[in-house]
Amino acid sequence: MASSLRDRIADAGLKPGEQLPEAALAQAYGVSRNTVREAFRLLVHERLVVHEFNRGVFVRVPGPADITDIYAVRFALETAGVRAAGPAAPRLVADVLRAVEDGENAAATGDWPHVADAGIHFHRALAALAGSPRTDSYMSAILAELRLVFQAMPSPAHLHEPFVGRNRVIAEQVRDGELLAAEAELRSYLADSRQLILDTLATQASQVSPTEVRA
Repeated sequence: MASSLRDRIADAGLKPGEQLPEAALAQAYGVSRNTVREAFRLLVHERLVVHEFNRGVFVRVPGPADITDIYAVRFALETAGVRAAGPAAPRLVADVLRAVEDGENAAATGDWPHVADAGIHFHRALAALAGSPRTDSYMSAILAELRLVFQAMPSPAHLHEPFVGRNRVIAEQVRDGELLAAEAELRSYLADSRQLILDTLATQASQVSPTEVRA
């Protein structure tokens, strides 16, 4: 059940701030309420939902501190993958290039939700260059949180269009063994992506009316 809820959150079937009613979910999944609570406990641990005392369980709404921390983890995991790319299996490098091509094809047709998915696959593939199952697991968890951040953006194009070409640059540098250049570009890329998200959230917060704030 936790896996199903995780997928629904990642696919925007459940929105940030949305309440997850225990009784209704137990009925929908045909499970006990204890099973629902166990799923909630796991998702709380994964920082995908929050439990608010006397109110219930809600899909997490990431704030600036969450975003800064998510990106700190991404810096660590993705740059470690790039640094390890030299001896990485050719299939792992091919996965990076395949994700870039997938994103470029989707961008060419204006399919920005698919571009977003391809971007997730690209960054997962960069971390996977480390050849570590634990790194892969940590990266999957942090990307699930990142999906919540993406849902707060005005549109997938707003967030992903500036980076489609930069994905290609990093992928080709990795392919060609230019790992120092690839790491430097990746660090700049992640810093720019983080700032774009923080600036967008700040702009959205400044546009909230006093009435909305009181509500």
